[in-house]
Amino acid sequence: MGRAYQNRKDSMAKTADQKTKVYSKYGREIYVCAKKGGADPDGNLTLRSLMDRAKKDQVPSHVIEKALEKAKGGGGEDFDVARYEGFGPGNCMVIVECLTDNPNRTFGDVRICFNKTKSKLGSQGSVSHMFDHSAILVFKGDDEEAVLEALMEGDVDVTDIECEDGMVTVFAPQSEFFKAKQALQNAIEGIDFEVEEIQFVPQTTTPIPAEEMEMFEKLLDMLNDVDDVQRVFHNAEV
Repeated sequence: MGRAYQNRKDSMAKTADQKTKVYSKYGREIYVCAKKGGADPDGNLTLRSLMDRAKKDQVPSHVIEKALEKAKGGGGEDFDVARYEGFGPGNCMVIVECLTDNPNRTFGDVRICFNKTKSKLGSQGSVSHMFDHSAILVFKGDDEEAVLEALMEGDVDVTDIECEDGMVTVFAPQSEFFKAKQALQNAIEGIDFEVEEIQFVPQTTTPIPAEEMEMFEKLLDMLNDVDDVQRVFHNAEV
């Protein structure tokens, strides 16, 4: 089906300052995950998956360990999930996921990004109904039927499977994430996931006019520079 999704690696840092921001976002997410579900990755599957992703994105081990130790301490900040939705340049739909200890500050920061790029914040649910909250697993392979068989044997509710350029992409409901991952690991020896996360996948895409592209990229850059912003999803066709 060729549905677009935003791979965290697509926006990987190119400068030391950007890398520091990426490390900080991972550190905060690991801290929150460990504080809520326990700092032992063997007993907290979400944490284990997050740590694996951080390592693949070359987050230094000391950043991960510091976040875990902070969570074990029991103190520290209390972060809540905040999600903002709106319309960007070219009328594309945008979802901004944040972890914040000050919702008023975070909302103000996100609103500035939208206002300065001629974009418009919407109400809760204004665009998210046009996205699927999906588990996405991407790995090397070309046998779509074998992958489907493995998932069916694992009693996984699969939404879709795509096979392109030597890569297999599995889409499943977000609640099936760990079941799908385990089924594939059991069936395919030495499987290495290029992508393993839950994302908002747009049901349709919106082409961005050439004259709006610069403003669209500015919106993404400004949002990614906000400390509280963890991830940005959109349906722009770029």
